[in-house]
Amino acid sequence: MIRTAVPADVPVIHRMIRDLAEYEKALHEARATPEQLHDALFGDRPAAYAHIAETDTGEVAGFALWFLNFSTWRGVHGIYLEDLYVRPELRGGGHGKALLAELARICVERGYERLEWSVLNWNRPSIDFYESLGARPQDEWTVYRLTDAALAKLGSV
Repeated sequence: MIRTAVPADVPVIHRMIRDLAEYEKALHEARATPEQLHDALFGDRPAAYAHIAETDTGEVAGFALWFLNFSTWRGVHGIYLEDLYVRPELRGGGHGKALLAELARICVERGYERLEWSVLNWNRPSIDFYESLGARPQDEWTVYRLTDAALAKLGSV
């Protein structure tokens, strides 16, 4: 079952974000607090949205956290999937596919024309999974990022 996240889900979402960061070998970069996550998802001006995958017994199996982006070429919004995570012991049960299918359904329902995300080049199991659903890599593009000191330096010009 897939459902929209509620404020009571913040602790488990936060825990899974940290689990995902650890899997991606970047736990030291996962600095967001539960309070920040609550504000981002449920504050006065939500910056992101989340869906929860549950087992038949109501146990949280995973989550998808996403936000709207905009394509100047298409002229409409899309969804950018920031995090997709299914607990390791529950992988293979269809939860990840169900979460992506829900986001695709939202795109179709709202007239959004893209569902996009990033995946680490070494994460072959995820790449194989995404490609099995029909997703294709955008290998002509390279993601760039400014953070920390470089962001502060450029921002103070």
